[in-house]
Amino acid sequence: MKIIQKVTVMQVLTEESKLKLVQFYIDQRQKLQKESDQLHFEQKKMERKSKFNQESVTSYFAKEIDMRHEKVKLIEFQAEQLEMLPLGSEIKEQELEAILDVSVGDSWNENIFAKTIVVKDDIIVEIR
Repeated sequence: MKIIQKVTVMQVLTEESKLKLVQFYIDQRQKLQKESDQLHFEQKKMERKSKFNQESVTSYFAKEIDMRHEKVKLIEFQAEQLEMLPLGSEIKEQELEAILDVSVGDSWNENIFAKTIVVKDDIIVEIR
């Protein structure tokens, strides 16, 4: 029988991977800033039209813009944490789903479900 299990992918922090993560955070921050700017533009455009309730328009856009600002704060926090981490640290990159073959007589314990793949500079270095 085949079952689906979660597999954690851990990334070993190297100079190269650190630079990639920093660039990723910069890109995400810029993307969120562009979205905020676009939302401001859309808000002004809708406020000029009289067929929309001004209060609900302002409330909606304020909520959306605040949500982007919170994401920016989170990204900035993650970037700060990244700077503090020493090289060689393991960072959780993602969780994947894998298919596991089980059959009658197999041992049923937590060890068969706790799978981790360790990646260093885009190369798998260990499977735990």
